[in-house]
Amino acid sequence: MNDQALQVLVPAVGLVAGVIATYVSLQNRALLAEVRKELAELENRIITRINGTYVRAGECDLRQDLVHEKLTTLAAGVHKAETPPVH
Repeated sequence: MNDQALQVLVPAVGLVAGVIATYVSLQNRALLAEVRKELAELENRIITRINGTYVRAGECDLRQDLVHEKLTTLAAGVHKAETPPVH
């Protein structure tokens, strides 16, 4: 009787342990996926806030080059207007 009970009990305990381990693993995956999703949303909000507040260095360089180009064009136009025509 004891041998027969052990032959049924040991595989049943192994099966239950396997089912519990699978359930816990699936719960961990679901939780990890949820955390990753929340982290991505938070990252997007932070980047949106930063982009709205700060200007990237490359954009600053482009703006500075454009301002210099416009000033050079204006200075050339003023210089032409001030220089009397040669007769």
